[in-house]
Amino acid sequence: MKTAMVRYRVKAECAAENEQAIVEVFAQLHRDRPQGLRYASFKLDDGVSFVHIVSFEGAGRSALMELPAFRAFIAGVKQRCEQQPVSVDMNPVGSYAADAAAAPLNEAASAEQAYE
Repeated sequence: MKTAMVRYRVKAECAAENEQAIVEVFAQLHRDRPQGLRYASFKLDDGVSFVHIVSFEGAGRSALMELPAFRAFIAGVKQRCEQQPVSVDMNPVGSYAADAAAAPLNEAASAEQAYE
């Protein structure tokens, strides 16, 4: 399973638009329920920084990239950003109840390297 973290900061006037686009991605994820995919998104306390954690099975592209709502989200993310997306691959060392922490946000999806 591949896991990555993507972080970026949007322009203040774009924060609500960015958050709404993320909400739409999760709505589609709940409807489509793609297999082999976990996705969580967080807005930081500054209100303009976002972190996405994605895990997916396989070596290719994640199922998230096939969702129209996600494609719409990434189509405009670079224009909304003050600090462009940076993707970092993560390797597990250990976890405790990690699924429980992400569950309220949504069980599902994944993200591709820095929202290409």
